[in-house]
Amino acid sequence: MNSRFLKPVMLSIALILTSFFFSSSIIKENGLFKPGQVWNDIEGIPVNAHGGGILYDKGTYYWFGEIKKGKTWRVEYITSWECYRTNAGGVSCYSSKDLYHWKNEGVALAPNATDSASDIHSSKVIERPKVIYNEKTKKYVMWVHIDSEDYSFARAGVATSDKPHGPYTYMGSFKPNGQMSRDQTLFKDTDGKAYQFCSSENNATMYVNELTDDYLKPSGKFKRIFIGLSREAPAVVKHNQKYYVLSSGCTGWDPNPAAVAVSSSIMGDYQLLGNPCLGKDGDKTYFAQSTYILPVAGKENSYIALFDRWNKTNLEDSRYIWLPMRFEKEKMIIDWKDEWSLEK
Repeated sequence: MNSRFLKPVMLSIALILTSFFFSSSIIKENGLFKPGQVWNDIEGIPVNAHGGGILYDKGTYYWFGEIKKGKTWRVEYITSWECYRTNAGGVSCYSSKDLYHWKNEGVALAPNATDSASDIHSSKVIERPKVIYNEKTKKYVMWVHIDSEDYSFARAGVATSDKPHGPYTYMGSFKPNGQMSRDQTLFKDTDGKAYQFCSSENNATMYVNELTDDYLKPSGKFKRIFIGLSREAPAVVKHNQKYYVLSSGCTGWDPNPAAVAVSSSIMGDYQLLGNPCLGKDGDKTYFAQSTYILPVAGKENSYIALFDRWNKTNLEDSRYIWLPMRFEKEKMIIDWKDEWSLEK
């Protein structure tokens, strides 16, 4: 190349590279959570993953949630509460490396569109999906709340896959230890044992159900907690060798104060500690309901509390409230932030 052109060309390349790395760092630095605002995936489409949970696997986060799509209607013959719903759309999956930017991986568990007798027919209820990985079987195991239109079925459904994002094969449903199972979550302990927490006994009591080694069914060991207290929407975290359960009261779509309880044993006696939510509308759980607590990979004592702000008459437009969660001694605290980042 002619030397008189070399310096301008090299300068242009340097400027381009500088611009690229500068813009890349700005994107990274400007990653923000904005609770309650529309959250688009990397294609610019709103994330559709309600009542969800997060799996961290081999450096990637996978967000599973209910697909709420299309018209919302009220089931008129149910008069005891406002039963708003959409057709069951199955379970979605999104992936991310940084928790800010999410790629739509498609439908992880598809509904059955033809067999009205199927648990996962679109006329049924498929809610609160949670996924954990089983090192022994090399399977990803999903548990969901399976129900009928009037919520009288109250069962847990199980599906498995060889890949984190699916597709998942549905294996059937049951009542864990012979008891109702509605709002639910999974928790995998550091020793590899797994547990399902679920609202039971017509939501009056919560159960902690130990799972078999393959995570496909209850082992037969269980603990009844919050007896007669009517708690739902469980989310579980382990901190300093103690187990914390965040949950909601049972007030339908109306907001209520969250409550956290703690125990030194996962199947022990849980002591209620009160509402951990502080700041604007903390007494109403920010007009939202708990769904999951995520320990942030690689950041010691860093947690995110995940909530859903349900829009009962337009469920597809329900928003996500992700907030930083911290502990002061043994006290859980969730602070309201209009926007925030992991880096601060």
